[in-house]
Amino acid sequence: MYSCTVVHVAGIKKFNPPPSYDHILLPEKPKLHFMEKVPQYAANLKPPKMAKRILLMRGPETIQNQLIHQQYGIVALCGGRLHSGHIEMIRMTINRKMNAAKMFATWRINAPWQPLTKKGQGKRMGGGKGAIDHYVTPIKAGHIIVELGGKCEFEEALPFLREVAEKLPVKAKAVSFDQMEREKLEEQRLKEINLNPYTAEYVIKNNLGGCHNWISKYDKRWFFQYV
Repeated sequence: MYSCTVVHVAGIKKFNPPPSYDHILLPEKPKLHFMEKVPQYAANLKPPKMAKRILLMRGPETIQNQLIHQQYGIVALCGGRLHSGHIEMIRMTINRKMNAAKMFATWRINAPWQPLTKKGQGKRMGGGKGAIDHYVTPIKAGHIIVELGGKCEFEEALPFLREVAEKLPVKAKAVSFDQMEREKLEEQRLKEINLNPYTAEYVIKNNLGGCHNWISKYDKRWFFQYV
C-alpha cells in the first residue's frame, strides 16, 4: 500500500489585458453589399465586347494592395478572374459567419465589368466574335479582395476568412496587417543578407547566357516573380 499525499499550491497567473478597440467606429451597414452580375449600360448603348487582355491579371497590384483599416482581409497570391458566383460566395459566407454587432466587412474589388464571350455548343468556326456569356473582375497578385475589421482579434475572423480563401479560383490567403508588415520586413531582410551576387535581376539586366533570346518581356520587367 502506497500513501498518496496531495499538496495544494496556489498558482500565480498573469494574463495580458485585452486590446482596446475604443478607436474603432462601426459603420451603419457592416455587411457586404450585393454586386450586380451585369454592368448597367445606357438604353441606347450596345454592350461592348472586349479582347482577353491578359495584362489585367499579370504582375503585381499597385493600388489595392494595402489594408485600409489596418486589421484583416483576404489577399490574392496570383492573378485571376472572379465571376459573380465567386463574389456571391464571398458575400454569403462572410455575412453569415461574422458577428455584425462588432465586425464589419468592405469590398476591395469592383463589380464584374469585363465581358467574356462564348460561342454556342457545336457551332462552326467563323461568323465573328461570339455573344457575351458573362462578366468577370480581373485581379492581380497582391490585390486585397475583401477587408474585415471591427472590435475583434484575428483568431476570431481567421476560420471563415480562410474558408473563403480556399474556395476562390485563385491562390489566396487570410492575412492581418501585422502579418503583412512582418512579411515585408522578412523579404527585405533576406534581400539584404543574400550572398549570391547572381540574382535573377542581375542575370536578366546583364543578359548573362544570352537569356534575352528566350525569356519573356514580362520577365525583363518582374524578374521571374510573376507569371
